[in-house]
Amino acid sequence: MFLYQLHKIGLCFSMVVIFGALSISSACAEEIAKINEGNTSWVLTSSALVLAMIVPGLALFYGGMVRSKNVLSTMMHSFISICIVSVVWVFWGYSLAFGPDVSGIIGGLDMMGLAGVGPEPSEGSTIPHMAFMVFQLMFAAITVALISGAIAERIKFSAFVLFATLWVTLIYAPLAHWVWGGGWLAGLGELDFAGGTVVHISSGVAALTCALVLGKRSGYGTDNMSPHNLPFTIIGAGLLWVGWFGFNAGSALAADGIASSAFVATQVAAAAGALAWLGVEWGYRGTPTMLGAASGAVAGLVAITPAAGFVGPVSAILIGFGGGAICYLGVFLKNKMGYDDALDVLGIHGIGGTWGALATGLFASVGGGTGLFFGNPGQVLIQAIGVGATWIFAGLGTFVILKIVDALVGLRVSKEEEVLGLDLTQHSERAYG
Repeated sequence: MFLYQLHKIGLCFSMVVIFGALSISSACAEEIAKINEGNTSWVLTSSALVLAMIVPGLALFYGGMVRSKNVLSTMMHSFISICIVSVVWVFWGYSLAFGPDVSGIIGGLDMMGLAGVGPEPSEGSTIPHMAFMVFQLMFAAITVALISGAIAERIKFSAFVLFATLWVTLIYAPLAHWVWGGGWLAGLGELDFAGGTVVHISSGVAALTCALVLGKRSGYGTDNMSPHNLPFTIIGAGLLWVGWFGFNAGSALAADGIASSAFVATQVAAAAGALAWLGVEWGYRGTPTMLGAASGAVAGLVAITPAAGFVGPVSAILIGFGGGAICYLGVFLKNKMGYDDALDVLGIHGIGGTWGALATGLFASVGGGTGLFFGNPGQVLIQAIGVGATWIFAGLGTFVILKIVDALVGLRVSKEEEVLGLDLTQHSERAYG
């Protein structure tokens, strides 16, 4: 009799578990049914495009511009940035950036380890929460990778690994929360469609800080430090251009009219940036260069990033022209001031991102944003506040992180290691036989 009663209790318990699971599965299925397959496909494709911007795009772009003895170490910085940020983003980075708002400054830790981030859409979304998460992961990774261009050819690999881990946690995640995660800049109404402040200004300012703290490369100003493989750089620039369609148009988070508008704005701004850079370079140096064309295209892409979903094609061309010309002057300023930003991260990303963020306040007219030229002069002030806050936070925060890294593992390789080359001294390998 006892065994019979126990069997009935077990059967009842099993039925409760089964019906409960069916109920949960049914609720989950209802949520998943709300997903728009076209939007999801576009966001996942865009995520892959942004990944391709980093490796091989940025790796080739940067790798071609350094000396042959440092090409692998420079490309390694882009590669390892993806690896570090991917792990950090899962464990705590995504939660800090997009978790429940804490006083407008940072996200809570509710989503550590991606708790609650699954195949179902988040509230108000038509794509899986997991798809949004991985799209944002790629943005975080490329921002860290961009900084490495300023400190190429002289930073310890161990120092870069620690720096990348701390920077994405303490600088990038809070900035992403301020603008895209419901933080104080979002509340203020700042417009940043795809990362003018979050990605480009932050990486550019961090790059300047790194260049100043680490100091100049040995032989800077006297030794020949010209690019060792410009075809690498041109191929990298082309891959960056292609990937940028995912970066900007993907930020619409839907396969819709805003994505189409951002796609077109991205294309024409890049073309205008290349033409403007070449025009200024041709007038100043007497010859247009392929490196100048590639740099100008990237400058135009940087400048349009915060405005991509908020402006029409003509405004995008004007922003691109401004980006190409202003960034050329930004690189020229580096030579006048004498700091060693090896691959011009400040000149292109910091200056270009600043111009683009402010220009968004001038030209915004579609996608829910309105700027000065379309009846909303207050937007310029809001954009300026976002720019100023990003410059201050990224600059001071990066300085503190560098001091911590220097105290723990040291920042620079020795002069002997630098002269020999980081490929050999940091990684025990050579790019060429």
